[in-house]
Amino acid sequence: MPSHILPIVLLSVSNLFMTFAWYGHLKFKAAPLLLVIFASWGLALLEYCFAVPANRWGSSVYSTAQLKTIQEVITLIVFAGFSVWVLKEPLGWNHAVGFGLIALGAWFIFEGKG
Repeated sequence: MPSHILPIVLLSVSNLFMTFAWYGHLKFKAAPLLLVIFASWGLALLEYCFAVPANRWGSSVYSTAQLKTIQEVITLIVFAGFSVWVLKEPLGWNHAVGFGLIALGAWFIFEGKG
């Protein structure tokens, strides 16, 4: 896999685990809080197994600011899908505008020469 693609793939998998760790328990509100804390912690451990190599290997291709920006954009994409398909919460025009502004910020991170 190309060295500039591998970190993006790993960060995407990482983010899937983290999104379920942070928000998946909302589908199980009757479950005891301590149980969902430990389940979320286990998912977060899996998330780190992908995030740490993604950042380690990605740092040879991207700057730290670029890696963080990639991670944040992936977070928004994964969260938007999770919100709509798993939590059944619709996204409105205001979300689209907000995400668009964040995408514009990401563009500046990658296009800036500083």
